[in-house]
Amino acid sequence: MESLLKTPGRKPLRFVGVFAIALILSISVSVLLTNYLWTAPPSPFSGGQTTVDNRSSKGFGQPAPNLSNAELDLHIEGDRAFEATFVTPPAPVNAGLGPLFNNASCVACHVGDGRGMPTNGSLLVRVSLPPGQSQPHHDGSIFETRSGKSVAEASVSLGNAPPVPSLGTQIQDQAVFGVTPKADVEVTWKEKTGTYGDGTAYGLRSPLLNITLPNGNPLPANVLTSLRLPPPVFGRGLLEAIPESAMVDLAHRQAQRNDGISGKLNHVWDVRQKKLVVGRFGLKANNPNLFQQNAAAYVNDMGVTNPLFPEKNGAQEIDLKTLKAITFYTQTLAVPGRTQLDNPMVKKGEVLFTQANCAVCHVGALKTGNHPVKAIANQAIHPYTDLLLHDMGKGLADGRPDFEASGNEWRTAPLWGIGLTQAVLPYSGYLHDGRARTLEESILWHGGEAERSKETFRTMAKTDRAALIQFLNAL
Repeated sequence: MESLLKTPGRKPLRFVGVFAIALILSISVSVLLTNYLWTAPPSPFSGGQTTVDNRSSKGFGQPAPNLSNAELDLHIEGDRAFEATFVTPPAPVNAGLGPLFNNASCVACHVGDGRGMPTNGSLLVRVSLPPGQSQPHHDGSIFETRSGKSVAEASVSLGNAPPVPSLGTQIQDQAVFGVTPKADVEVTWKEKTGTYGDGTAYGLRSPLLNITLPNGNPLPANVLTSLRLPPPVFGRGLLEAIPESAMVDLAHRQAQRNDGISGKLNHVWDVRQKKLVVGRFGLKANNPNLFQQNAAAYVNDMGVTNPLFPEKNGAQEIDLKTLKAITFYTQTLAVPGRTQLDNPMVKKGEVLFTQANCAVCHVGALKTGNHPVKAIANQAIHPYTDLLLHDMGKGLADGRPDFEASGNEWRTAPLWGIGLTQAVLPYSGYLHDGRARTLEESILWHGGEAERSKETFRTMAKTDRAALIQFLNAL
């Protein structure tokens, strides 16, 4: 045997063994490095340098900590505009409410910069005629004369969401004294039950709308409706700074999958550029940027005209400085950081979240690109969204298209900070219309492209379900 080991032209067996072990270690290190480079590790810095360590009821309303003194002053100015309560004109301060509106301030719907309540006064209803029943409309406004004021509504349609005569594209169910609201909206809830795989019962609810016009008649049967709950406003600047190329890449990668999960971009009308661009804000990604989204909210939700959506004669009730300040405010709200990173249950829940393919749409790691606001540029963030549209099935469908979004499609909601939802506003709801009272209910409503993921959750062991929910609550 000894002579065999020393035979010329042969490697000693001991050397071969050492070489094999070294090769295995080298491959292992290579795999680990590859995984590190392509999969971002868990991080408490959900918003990169804009992250704050605040898990309180004020967690959604903090300024980004990396703002300069001048930027912080502008943020505070925008904060005052966000909290301003509008009143009927003439008035020395905050005049311009109505005459038709849904609420009198931004913060009245986005309580604590978070979600609204699934109740009248916070919920609103988008409406439109079926596609093809009206001519396409591009200028971004609809005008109606009420009490001597040309009421503008920010409404852009490419023909698939034509405005409804006398209603436009949003039911403003409140009005100033002497003016009749567009309609009376009553929301009730229909309950249904189901069971987890282990036999545990659960309950789900869905909204029923009863809409009555001023003449006492019901809303015509052909009018499409979509009940909407105000979503959180923090972290939006970071989402605005995600390069369009990253969104395109996500859509392309999902299209290569063979499990039915495949998101798409919405292309929407940019009022300033007067062309179609990629949409990323709104529950169906129907707004291109925060400037336009805020301007539309002013005129649609409060009846307050502005530089982007003025009255027909050009008059406006807030100036460009105010609109820019509130846009900066929504761009520079901080993101609350993750917690419990070392908790075994949270770690297990994150693994289960990935195994159920939830992370395909709720993408945990993205990077922002260049942006005029330096504080949100080039940040490594963890928003848990791909900003793409996905078919969520008939259970969540509103049947109302919005640009290239179908009646079954919704933009993936960011999950960062979702664990603070009830701390910021107890009893607020989840999903686009607030129907879900808990995170479990939110998951159980998923269908369409997310049907398999929903079923994976539904059939998990009780302890695994609890771990996944604990992970979400730690975001």
